[in-house]
Amino acid sequence: MGFLNLIRWKNLLLIAMAQFLIKYAFLEPYAAITSLNTLDIILLVLATICIAAAGNIINDINDVETDAINKPNKVIIGKHISEKTAYNLFISLNVVGVGIGYYLSNTVGRSGFFSLFIIISVLLYLYATYLKQLLLIGNIVVSIMVALSIIIVGLFELMPNMTVENQTLQLVYFKTILNYANLAFILNLIREIAKDTEDIEGDAKTGIKTLPIVIGKTNTNYVLLGLSLIPLVSIFFYVSDSLYKNQMAVIYFLIFIIAPLIYLCIKVITAKLKSDYTHISNILKLIMLFGMLSLLLYRYS
Repeated sequence: MGFLNLIRWKNLLLIAMAQFLIKYAFLEPYAAITSLNTLDIILLVLATICIAAAGNIINDINDVETDAINKPNKVIIGKHISEKTAYNLFISLNVVGVGIGYYLSNTVGRSGFFSLFIIISVLLYLYATYLKQLLLIGNIVVSIMVALSIIIVGLFELMPNMTVENQTLQLVYFKTILNYANLAFILNLIREIAKDTEDIEGDAKTGIKTLPIVIGKTNTNYVLLGLSLIPLVSIFFYVSDSLYKNQMAVIYFLIFIIAPLIYLCIKVITAKLKSDYTHISNILKLIMLFGMLSLLLYRYS
């Protein structure tokens, strides 16, 4: 169980689910011209979660001192898994993920796609060892990585088979995937800042300059509120402009995405305690989950 907690298995499961949903709930039902067969999409998911798991491990290795203050009961490195074993896992998972990425890139005839796996792996390492100490830079980088886990499916599935004849339709599919990636980016960015506010005590003692440490909790709440309004307003206009004819989709978005976003804004305004920011982080996880599950609605539109 220590290994599963170390790699953040719940977050990895959300990534895998999102990638499978894009393939089987969105692209396949709409008969998009795709490149990956069942084995290939499984390998793409495996490569993604291996590299993400490696990133989580190196992050925990570098966060032992901070985690001992912020969440002493959840420290894994040195208690359940040795640092040496964790490093070996980090290297092994990266090798597997990048190796699969190399195979898939050549399978679809786009060898240049291989560089994405290298870049993601390197950025996750830099985030854990350096970038997270820079104001907002680390938050933005890790949120971009989350968005890329969605975009990469579109790149591998749609781009290799794009021709002059089908380019317009393929780009429509890819634009939809980009919209979901943008949503994942902004929601994860809000969550990263909320987590920084939750961990303000340990970060301050270890010299990490996060947004709540630099500008204070109250001002950070205003930033969180402003960022939370972006997906709320965007999704509201999307529902009223594009989904109004699909009653099932409208009801779904109102109940499972818009209502939780409104609740999130209220909680952000009133947040003061560490438990408040933990609650905000959990709300954002649920919104991301329901956001990805909304891909199932496309077959009914």
